[in-house]
Amino acid sequence: MDRILFGDNQFFGVNHMSEEKARAQAMRFRTVDDIIEVLDIAYDAGIRTFMCTTHDAIGGVADHVRANPERYSDFIFYPGMPYAHKYANAVSELGVMETLKQFAPGGVVETLWKGARAGLRKDAEQLMNMLVDAEMKRFVGTKTPVVFLQNVVVDLLLGLGMAPMFKSFNDYVRDNYGAEAGFFSMNMPRLLDTLESVGLDNPIICCNYNKIGFRMSGGVDLYDRTLETRRVRCVAMSVLASGAIPAEEAIKWICERPQIESIVFGASSRGNILQTKQLIEKYSVGVQA
Repeated sequence: MDRILFGDNQFFGVNHMSEEKARAQAMRFRTVDDIIEVLDIAYDAGIRTFMCTTHDAIGGVADHVRANPERYSDFIFYPGMPYAHKYANAVSELGVMETLKQFAPGGVVETLWKGARAGLRKDAEQLMNMLVDAEMKRFVGTKTPVVFLQNVVVDLLLGLGMAPMFKSFNDYVRDNYGAEAGFFSMNMPRLLDTLESVGLDNPIICCNYNKIGFRMSGGVDLYDRTLETRRVRCVAMSVLASGAIPAEEAIKWICERPQIESIVFGASSRGNILQTKQLIEKYSVGVQA
């Protein structure tokens, strides 16, 4: 994985500290062109990997990348799925059956048959595979070397003790999309225990990692000990704790942990993108990425 990844929270009004900032961001990025304008700044600055949800607007970004292969020859997507709000909203507006018709791949009859079998056998793996296929349709023809399972599902499965589902997801994206599996979580140490228990060695885990322990279940000390003593490919997110920590202080602190493989950040202005990239590079000198 690249050392520096670009995220998408800012495009969809996600700010865990300020609803006002979140609303302002959502208003600014009302079209796909607005998003692409910022992605181009990051791409031209040398950031090649875009870690994204499967929000409908990302389909427009994928279309743009496919339509301009020379311009985006090195552009990489790290999709994270499912985008839970999308499915929840669709079920509320359309109902369960219409939602299946809209999102599931294949014909309606095939969809209903697979869904019926999944329900009769209580086969959660079959349903998961259907959703992966549905989400990955928008990325056909693009580079997706890592596919992430979002923490809304990961931490639910973790709490329910459904460890085999993680192995199933890993195997499905590997066998069907030639990709490595990644996992978002708010509890990296516990997830690592669970992934290792089903034979997933040195997994990719994206988690909050910051100086004040913001949204880090178990706390900073446990995360540090886990990195120092275990095999895990850690992607650090929310390193600025949604703006609670000054940028240089936060990035210097996170880069003092050489076991962290990648850092993902989101920004909406040229100045913030370039400054954050430069700070990560400055404090990553000597770090093996």
